[in-house]
Amino acid sequence: MPDGRTPSGPAPDKGRRPHTGSSPAGWFGPWRAAAGRGLRRTARAGRPAWDRLTDKLWMLLQQSAGATIAWWLAVTVADHPQPIFAPITTLVALNAARGERGTNAVRFVAGVLAGILVAEVAITFVGTGYGVMAGATLLAMLLALLLGGERITIAQAAVSAVLVVATGTVQSGTERILDVLLGVAVALVFSQLLFPVEPLALLRRAEAAALADLADALHLTARALRHEGDHLSEWTWDHLRSVYGHLSEVSRTRVLTSRAARHSPLWWGRGPLIAREGEYATRLDLLGNGCLMLTRTAEDLDAHGRATVAPVVHDLATVVTALALAPGDPGVRRYAADRTVELAAAVPEEAGDARLAAACETVRTVLLDLLLFVGADGEEAAHAVRTDPREGGRRLELAEPPPAARRLPFRRR
Repeated sequence: MPDGRTPSGPAPDKGRRPHTGSSPAGWFGPWRAAAGRGLRRTARAGRPAWDRLTDKLWMLLQQSAGATIAWWLAVTVADHPQPIFAPITTLVALNAARGERGTNAVRFVAGVLAGILVAEVAITFVGTGYGVMAGATLLAMLLALLLGGERITIAQAAVSAVLVVATGTVQSGTERILDVLLGVAVALVFSQLLFPVEPLALLRRAEAAALADLADALHLTARALRHEGDHLSEWTWDHLRSVYGHLSEVSRTRVLTSRAARHSPLWWGRGPLIAREGEYATRLDLLGNGCLMLTRTAEDLDAHGRATVAPVVHDLATVVTALALAPGDPGVRRYAADRTVELAAAVPEEAGDARLAAACETVRTVLLDLLLFVGADGEEAAHAVRTDPREGGRRLELAEPPPAARRLPFRRR
């Protein structure tokens, strides 16, 4: 300072370097944090892709192996120098959901045969040209429509007709028929003999997904009955509506399992058991509808009615949650049946309020559908649900669920 005096305040520590924002730590700290956040976001975004890869890798390996075998057979057995349609047929036939690959192969070859037949007749009697191309393609698609109308059948009929008319010779059509038959044969061996879908495992996965979503919806409904005001939250309804997507998947899977039991020789001996389990699965549709109706009727209850129904709905959600973990396990089904009968005894028989009476009747209907799903007899289940708890009741007999098939080393469920 000009007068030579030192400034007031503590003297600086000469042995410590003051921290400034220009230090290396200050430079790289924000960048390091941003990089960490970016890596975490990338990991979260890549998780679905990794799950898809691990889930579909086995199917992709089958398609690659099948296409290679079909190519080798067409070259060595049929003596075709460029049999591109043999491996293509195998790839297309095997590129379907589990349980649909055999049917996909049959639809594919039906379309190919329809297209080649129409194109050969057109070339033989009319010749080639733009008009023949248009007419043969249209007639081939119409014929495929008559054969079933599946998209893959119509598409392959049109493609086959175009190829035959474009080359102007029936020889290419004949060679393609042989290639397609070889490709379909390989696809059927892979899908029906070597790597068939396990029908019950397929059905159990669909049931578990539907039950888990239904359990979540019931938990939300019970929570809303306890804590919400006059109206249930929108997220309760949204979750209930999403249940129908899984129920539709169960219905579609029932058709696939029935088809697999008929077409795959490995499951012919278990066809009746698989059909019986499919019938039990139909109860999930009624169970979902009953839960939706329960939510609608519970919404109109007063405070007393909600307090009466909420505990039963909560316990019901707990039972469905346990059932979703192992729908085909005999012990889990036994627990679900016994607990459901106990819940039915807790539902009031008489209620002065008509709205409460309607809600209680809906609860009994849901409990009945649950008992039928786990394998209880219809008459016994109806009696157990509506029996006066003071009378007591005997334990329900349940149909024994078929055991899981023994897994072979080369087959994945």
